Formats: sequence, C-alpha cells, structure tokens
Amino acid sequence: MANRKRPIVLRCPVTAEERALIEQKMAQLHTKRIGAYLRKMAIDGYIIQVDTTDIKEMTRALSAIGRNINQIAKRLNAGGPAYQADMEEIRERMDQIWQLQRRILLSQR
Repeated sequence: MANRKRPIVLRCPVTAEERALIEQKMAQLHTKRIGAYLRKMAIDGYIIQVDTTDIKEMTRALSAIGRNINQIAKRLNAGGPAYQADMEEIRERMDQIWQLQRRILLSQR
C-alpha cells in the first residue's frame, strides 16, 4: 500500500440502482475503470463530451476538395487544360465548408 501512487482509499456505499446509473454514465463516456471515472467526477464535478459530427463532416469535405485540387494540379503539371467546371466544383465545396463552419460556431453558443 505504501508504494501506491494513491495510497488513500475512499469508500462510498451505493444501491444497486445507483451502481447501474454509474455504469450507464461510464458507458456513455466509453470508460471502463470505475476508479478513474469516480475520481474525475469527484474532482471536476462534471465531464463534457463534445459532439464532433459536424467537424468530421467538414474534414471529409476538406479531404474531397484536396483530392480534387490534386487531380487538377496533376493535369495542369502534365500540360493539360484547366476546366471551368473543376474550379466551380471547388468553389461549391468551399461554400459547403463555410456553411459547416458557421453551423458549428452557432451550435457552440
């Protein structure tokens, strides 16, 4: 016990229903260690889980634009023509990204 990082043990009796609620909240946060969960809750009082769905969607859109730009750059470097449709598609995708960013920022308020 003397070599432990946390030598002081706290005990807190709970009912079966309370234990089930604690386990449900742990599952929502994808944590398996009850000690870590209880310590975090006792010290900080709350845990914030951020929904990153919009950010993931924006990342996918950025990736698609990057692929399109790379394709255009390869064609131009090989002496091929630049097409107006390619540029228009990039502008449309950029508009999508700006809309996503606005939605993300507005949802944070």
